Amino acid sequence: VQLQASGGGLVQPGGSLRLSCAASGRSFSNFALAWFRQAPGKERDFVAAVSWNDGSTHYKEFAKGRFTISRDKAKKTVYLQMNNLKPEDTAVYYCAAGRVVAFKATAGGMDYWGKGTLVTVSS
Repeated sequence: VQLQASGGGLVQPGGSLRLSCAASGRSFSNFALAWFRQAPGKERDFVAAVSWNDGSTHYKEFAKGRFTISRDKAKKTVYLQMNNLKPEDTAVYYCAAGRVVAFKATAGGMDYWGKGTLVTVSS
């Protein structure tokens, strides 16, 4: 299984980025695909998740209203659209997959992890 995250970079406060996660190597039916992030010196934190089957979503409180997670079944890709970015959003963002529904996604419940992509929000 491969989860290839991309789309990170340097953006100014208030700007936007779209992260992509290309998933391959197995069927993700009955899986949730999720994004986590880890800032320097901090623990890995849940951001958002989407259930592969029905597209239902779940967000951490800080992500509600600014971030949108979605999936494209045909492309086997999950996206994280991030708007109105703040310096505190600076982190390495990881894509992960687990045999759970979106609202039960936790770091401990993920079966597969991709390498992260760095997002830096700075002026």
